[in-house]
Amino acid sequence: MTTAELNKMSAMQSAPEATTENSVLQPWTGPYDGVPPWDEVNVADFPQAFQQTMDKIQTEVNAIRDNPAPATFENFTVPMELVGNEANNLFAIWGVHSSNLSNDQVREIQGEWLPKVSAFFDQLTLDPKLLAKTKAVYDNRASAGLDAQQTRLVERNYEQLVRNGALLGGADKEQLIAYNTELSKAFNDFSNKVLADEESFIFLTDEADLAGLPDSFVASLKAAAQEQGKTGWALKNTRSVMQPFLQNSTRRDLREKVYNAYVNRGDNGDKNDTNATIAKILKLRADRAKLLGFKTHAHYRMADTMAKEPEAAMDLMMKVWPAAVARVGEEVADMQAIADAEGAGITIEPWDYRYYAEKVRKAKYDLDSAEIKPYFQLDKMMDALFDAAGKLYGMTFTETTGTIPVFDPEVRTFEVKRGDKVIGVQFFDNFARNGKRSGAWMTTYKDAYKLGGENEYTIASNNNNFVKGGDGEPTLISLDDATTLFHEFGHALHYLNYDITYPGLAGTPRDFVEYPSQVNENWLMTPYILSTYALHYKTGEPIPQELVEKIQASKTFNEGFSTVEYLSSAIVDMKLHNRAEAVTDPDAFERETLTEIGMPKEIVMRHRLPQFNHLFSSDAYSAGYYSYLWSETMDADTWAAFEEAGSPWDQETAERFRSILLATGNETDRKEAYRKFRGRDPEVKYILKKRGFPVPGE
Repeated sequence: MTTAELNKMSAMQSAPEATTENSVLQPWTGPYDGVPPWDEVNVADFPQAFQQTMDKIQTEVNAIRDNPAPATFENFTVPMELVGNEANNLFAIWGVHSSNLSNDQVREIQGEWLPKVSAFFDQLTLDPKLLAKTKAVYDNRASAGLDAQQTRLVERNYEQLVRNGALLGGADKEQLIAYNTELSKAFNDFSNKVLADEESFIFLTDEADLAGLPDSFVASLKAAAQEQGKTGWALKNTRSVMQPFLQNSTRRDLREKVYNAYVNRGDNGDKNDTNATIAKILKLRADRAKLLGFKTHAHYRMADTMAKEPEAAMDLMMKVWPAAVARVGEEVADMQAIADAEGAGITIEPWDYRYYAEKVRKAKYDLDSAEIKPYFQLDKMMDALFDAAGKLYGMTFTETTGTIPVFDPEVRTFEVKRGDKVIGVQFFDNFARNGKRSGAWMTTYKDAYKLGGENEYTIASNNNNFVKGGDGEPTLISLDDATTLFHEFGHALHYLNYDITYPGLAGTPRDFVEYPSQVNENWLMTPYILSTYALHYKTGEPIPQELVEKIQASKTFNEGFSTVEYLSSAIVDMKLHNRAEAVTDPDAFERETLTEIGMPKEIVMRHRLPQFNHLFSSDAYSAGYYSYLWSETMDADTWAAFEEAGSPWDQETAERFRSILLATGNETDRKEAYRKFRGRDPEVKYILKKRGFPVPGE
C-alpha cells in the first residue's frame, strides 16, 4: 500500500458484524476490467469494509510469511507485491468520499478509523518475521539471478523497512506505532478544521459591493448564494473565489475583508484554530525521527528523494530567493506609482497586490486579464489537453460520460487509447462543491502493471475547484486556471503512460512527482493550442495574435509575486522540519522566519502554516514543498530540449521523454533517468530564465 492510500483511509464506529453484502467491497464490474460502482456505495458500509479488508490482508501476509521454504524473490517478494490487490479498490472509493464528497458522517468515520488503519499497517511493517524474510531475499540478491528491476525492488523493499523502523526493538516498535497513530488523529483533526473554515461564506447583498467584478464571476456568486438558500451573492472562503475577487474588486474595504478571511483560515483562536494541532504534529514528528535514528524529520522524509539532504533543497531555493525578492520590490514600486497617480492615498498592502498588478499589466502591456478570460472556455481547454497528448504521445480520448458510474452528475469520463490500444479511463471532477477539499489534484483509482496479468488499465482522475458558469453560460477560466488544468493533466499522463511490471516500482520520489505535470504546462501557450482552442465564447473567433503577443511579452510579469508566494512557503516548511527540537508556537515561528529571510510585507505565503494542508493533513509534502521548485528546474531544462530540437511537438524528443521518464515509474534511479534523457544533470539557468530573473555570468 502506498502512503497516499493509507492517508486516504479512515472510518466511524466499531465495525459491525460481517454480512454477505457490502456496497464498498463488491467486485468492480463493467468495462476496463471493472470500474468503481460509485452509484451503489453506502457510506455506512465503510467501517465493516475496512475491518474485513485488514483481516484479509493479514491472512494473506501470514500465509506468505509462514511459508516454511527459504524466502526467494518468487515465493516471497512477488506474492507480497500482490497482497491486498483488491483492497486498492476500497482505498480508491474511500479517497473520493474523504476528498470529493466529505460530510459529517465521512468525517466521523475518518476520526475513528484512520488511527486503526495506521496502527494496522505499522504492525505489518514492523513484523520481525517479515523483516527476516525481506532481509533473506536482500542478502541473496546477488546470487539469485535477478534482473535490474527485480534487484532494485528487493533493495528498496529492505531499505524502506529499515528506514521505517523495522530494526527497532520491542518497546521502541510500540512507541513508533503510538507516534504514528497519534499523528493520524492529528492529521484528521487538522484537515477537518481547515475544511470547516473553507466552507464559510461572506455574503454580499448590495450591488455596489460588486463594483469591478466580471459579469461571469458575479453570476457564479449569485448561483452560490442560491445554493445556500440566500439572496444576493456568496463568496466561499477558497482560493478560486478569493483570487478573482482581489484581482477585480474596486472596493478596497471588501478586498481586505475577503483577504483576511482567506489568509486566517485555521488561525482565528476559535474551535477551528489549528495552531495547537500543528504543534502536536511537529512534536510527534521530531520524536519519531529521533527514534528512527534521523537527525530531523526533514532528514527522515528526504532519505528517499532526489535531493537526499535538506541542504541540497535549501541551496536550490536560496539560489532563486534573492532574485525573486528583488523583483517584488520592482513590482511594488510600479503598483505604488499607479496608486499615487490615481490619488488613492494608500500604501500597497497584500490585499492590494493582485488588484494593482492588473493595473500595471494594463499600463505596461495594454493587457487586461478580463480581456483574456473570454477566450478560455473550460470545455475547449479540455479539448486542448487531449489534442496535445495526441500529438506528443499518440493518445486519444473519447468521451464516455453516461456509460459508466460517476460520483457526481458533473463528472465526465473519457476512454483513453495510445495508438489502437485502450490503456485506461480518465475522470474529470472540475467544479467546486461543499464537502470537496480545496485546490486541484490528480489521483488514480486503478494502476496498470504487468505482474499478475490482471491490471491492464489505468483509471485516473483530475480534480479541480473551478467556479461553474452561471445562468447557462459556459465556464470561463483564467489563464492561471488553464495552467492548473494542464498541470494536473500532466500527472494523469504520467500514470496513463506507465509501462511497469512491479507495483512497488510505481511511485516516484516526491521531488520528481511534480516534474511531468510542470512540463505539461508548457504546451498551453504554444501557437497551435492557442489558435485552435482559445476561442471567444460568444463569437467563436480565435484569440487575436495581438493579444497573444501581449501575453507572451508579459509572461514573466508578476513573477516576483508568484515566486515569493510559493518559495516562502517552501523555505518555512524546510526550516520548520530541519531541526531536532520541535517548534511549539507555529505562528511565532512563521513570523520570525519570514522576517529572517526578508519576506516582502506586501505578500503573504501561498499557504500559511495554519492552513498548510500539504504539510499537516499527512506526511506527504512535509519537508517536501521544495519539490515543486526542484521539479520545475527539470521542467525548464526539459522545455529547453524541445526548443533545441526546433519544435514543441518534436516527436523524437517527446518519445524519449515518454519512454525514459514517464513510462518507467521508479524502475530506475530518477537522477540517472534524467541524465539518460538529457545527457547531463538539469541546469538552474533555465528556470531563472523562465522566471525572467538574471542568470549569473550571462
